[in-house]
Amino acid sequence: MSDAAPTLRPARPQDAGACAEIPNGWIDATPWMPRIHSAEAVRQRYREVVIPRRNVLVATHGGAVAGFLAIDEAEITSFYMRLPGRRIGAALLGAAKTGRMRLSLWTFQANRGARRFYLREGFREVARTAGENEEGLPDVQYLWEGTP
Repeated sequence: MSDAAPTLRPARPQDAGACAEIPNGWIDATPWMPRIHSAEAVRQRYREVVIPRRNVLVATHGGAVAGFLAIDEAEITSFYMRLPGRRIGAALLGAAKTGRMRLSLWTFQANRGARRFYLREGFREVARTAGENEEGLPDVQYLWEGTP
């Protein structure tokens, strides 16, 4: 993948499979992340819930889905990149910030790369839990507030 900027666009129903494969791949490649839903259940959730019911922005690179961000009001509910470190996440976050004064999201405490990324992108930590999520993993809530 080159350093060319990704193309951002609203998700389409046919993107559900490609979007679902990104978190599926991440779960399988991340030793500390338990797989609590089958890969097919994740694909079904993206087909039936995430893509049709959330505002989902897709980043494509070379015609393929390279990342996506799902947002519900001002909360980012899913945010994954196929290959982190390519400015795809920054482009998606920049688009999500446009027209908003605040955004929040949760990430796992063990996801150190994501946590550093959110801090670089102007988010600040506002809460932690000991694992009150379906994975049972400690997590962190981040908040971004724009300037009026």
